[in-house]
Amino acid sequence: MDTRMERIRQDFENNQLAVDEPFDFRCTLCGKCCIHREDIFLTPKDLYNLARELHQMPEAVFDQYCEWYIGADSRLPIVRLKPQGSVRRCPLLKDQKCSVHNAKPTVCAIFPIGRGMAVEKSRIDEVTTADIRYFFTNPGCGDGSETHTVKEWLGAFGIPLQDDFFIEWQKCLIKLSLRFREMEKKPGSDMRAVWDSALVLLYLTYEVGMEFEPQFREHVEDLQKLLDKMEKH
Repeated sequence: MDTRMERIRQDFENNQLAVDEPFDFRCTLCGKCCIHREDIFLTPKDLYNLARELHQMPEAVFDQYCEWYIGADSRLPIVRLKPQGSVRRCPLLKDQKCSVHNAKPTVCAIFPIGRGMAVEKSRIDEVTTADIRYFFTNPGCGDGSETHTVKEWLGAFGIPLQDDFFIEWQKCLIKLSLRFREMEKKPGSDMRAVWDSALVLLYLTYEVGMEFEPQFREHVEDLQKLLDKMEKH
């Protein structure tokens, strides 16, 4: 496990907050949370929202601002905003301000709150929002002059506690991770084709004039069918 993932795991285990539990933090708009960052990871919905905000197609936004790699543990394509320069700043930071504030990635919108899930494989299809865990880690910026709760903080950015897409995405990641790791064990598996197909279908082929979630579900089904065909050859 790399250093970043170990830090996230420790935060998840040691700094959990209930949704009504208070934490102290005030954003001072210093922009420090947008530099020295290599962990602004995007969901497909994040990329779709950025594309709508920028009036571009997801593929164009991806080509200009993002990069991807295969997760060491998950064996899935991981998409992140591409850090820029020696300070590793977010490429969407302009004049020390977020240029896509109204459509910023979820990980940025809920900062310094993080969220995740720890679910047994046997319970994947039973996951609900009750399985979401939130945590707070001192971000090293802003100050502690305001008190908030997780529920209030997420609500201020329009992110519901009952976040159905987050649940759906986590289920998708867990199932695909299990399948990809099994496929890698089979001699002759063309994992590059598998990874490329997953990237394109999950992240890049959305019409921004249409609702996101129906398209996402259709793309997941298309990916599953494609994987079935690949495994038969």
